[in-house]
Amino acid sequence: MTKRQLGSVVAALSLLAATPAIGEQKMQLKDLPPAIQQAVQANLKGGTLKGLSKEVEKGKAQYEVESTINGRARDFLLDSAGGLVEVEEELAMDAVPVAVKAAAEARGKVLKIESVTRGTTVTYEAQVEKNGKKSEVALDANGKSPKR
Repeated sequence: MTKRQLGSVVAALSLLAATPAIGEQKMQLKDLPPAIQQAVQANLKGGTLKGLSKEVEKGKAQYEVESTINGRARDFLLDSAGGLVEVEEELAMDAVPVAVKAAAEARGKVLKIESVTRGTTVTYEAQVEKNGKKSEVALDANGKSPKR
């Protein structure tokens, strides 16, 4: 590969890295289809709407809703018909299962922990800090790495 070709490849990769997720588009509630507007309102559960975006992956539209409830982040994903796909909810440490809390604390100082509900499956994502470095760990309800 010549230097010129290598330069072109590097430039293309840099451009891709700077581009937001393919098909992601910021939205306002009034611009959403009526079924999605209703689903957003129904799933806010008294929370405050912080942001909306539409994502197209593999040809299918999904709507990501960022919200807060009682001062904690609660984000959810809706399919194109308004069905709930996934919910990410920031939790207080006393609301986290003991095994999850212990496994997260064993990896460092827990900065934040969220439950992630997809269908009937609940997993947890903890943001931890150890030796000045932040990382994220996924855990099941038993404090183990979830099977993919």
